This record gives sequence, C-alpha cells and structure tokens, in this order.
Amino acid sequence: MKQLILKDIDDLVIGSLGIVAFIAFFVGGVVTIQTALNIDNPLIPKYLVGFATRQSIVLEFAPTFISIIMAGKVGSFITSSIGTMRVTEQIDALEVMGINSLNYLVFPKFIALMLYPFVISIAMFLGILGGMAACVYGGFSSLEDYIVGIQTDFIPFHITYAFIKTFVFAFILATIPSFHGYYMKGGALEVGKASTTSFVWTSVVIILLNYLLTQMLLS
Repeated sequence: MKQLILKDIDDLVIGSLGIVAFIAFFVGGVVTIQTALNIDNPLIPKYLVGFATRQSIVLEFAPTFISIIMAGKVGSFITSSIGTMRVTEQIDALEVMGINSLNYLVFPKFIALMLYPFVISIAMFLGILGGMAACVYGGFSSLEDYIVGIQTDFIPFHITYAFIKTFVFAFILATIPSFHGYYMKGGALEVGKASTTSFVWTSVVIILLNYLLTQMLLS
C-alpha cells in the first residue's frame, strides 16, 4: 500500500507541478495586465493593480481554475487507469485473490490528493510572481507599488477559505473519476467515453461547490 501511495503521489501531484506552474505564472501575468489596463486612470492609485491581482489569484484562480484543469489531467488519468483495469479484468483478478479492489485502487489516490493544497500554494505564489513580472516589465506600475498592493488590506481568512476549497476539490478529484473508472462497462472505446464523462461531471461539481462554499464562507 505504501508503494501504491508513493506512486500515486508521483503520478498525480508531482507530475502535475510543471503544467500548474506554467499556467499559474502566465495567467497571473494576464490578470495583472488586464487589471492595469482597465484601471488606467490617474485618480486610481497604482498599487490597486497588485491588490486586484492578489485577490483574483488567491480567492478564485488558484483554487478553482487550477482544479478544473486538474480535472482534465488528473481526473482523466484516474478514470482511464482504473477503467483499463476493469476492461482487462484485472479488477476481477484482484477480487478472486481476496483483495478489496476498491480500497486497493482508490484509497492511495485519495491519500495522494491530500497533498493537493501543496500544488495550489505553488500556483498562488507563481501567479503573483507572474503578475509582478508582467507589471514591472510591462511598465504598468513600479515594483514597490505592486508589493504595497499585495500587502494592502490582507485578510488571513482568505487563505484559509482558499485551502478549505482546495481540500474539498481534492476529494472531488479523487472520488468522481474513480467512480467512473471503477463502475464502467464495455471495452477500450468506453474507457475514453468514461474519461470524458468524468471530466465533465468533476468540473460541474467543482463549479457548483465553489459557488456554495463561497456563499457559506465569505458572505
């Protein structure tokens, strides 16, 4: 079981860091540029660019947007790997050997995705860093103004809120794709269909829960 958990951590968490880092850095830059262009008014202080970038990335982009991307990458991987085992009757073989196949296949993925907040914290950091690079090199405001904006009116609970969402989304990323993979029927074609269906439902549930959690925690 220990080897399974370590393998899933490598596949699901460490294997996702590259794409998450790339997307977070450049989307952070885009958020900053769009904010700076939309508040291009001499009466509005320049530090608001940093403030708006921080709020956008910490509250919404890092926890929710990255989770939807991960639903495509991690969710499809989980569904296809378990679904392929179902199609090739490896799951039936595990049952015959007296192994609890559901526990054997799904539990390590669930434990591995408990490290998912680590991925989101990197996305937050790189998003703000990307925003800073775009802001300074694009000439939208100075580094000092951007840092002042990041520090302005900081509410520590916003970080807590983001990580509560992240843990809930990690649970969704582990369970819905596993369900679609484990209970699928058919052949290789159905594995592809199950992967698509799991991505759609995981994304829908993440967006709905995002709305409900925001309503409950921030209102």
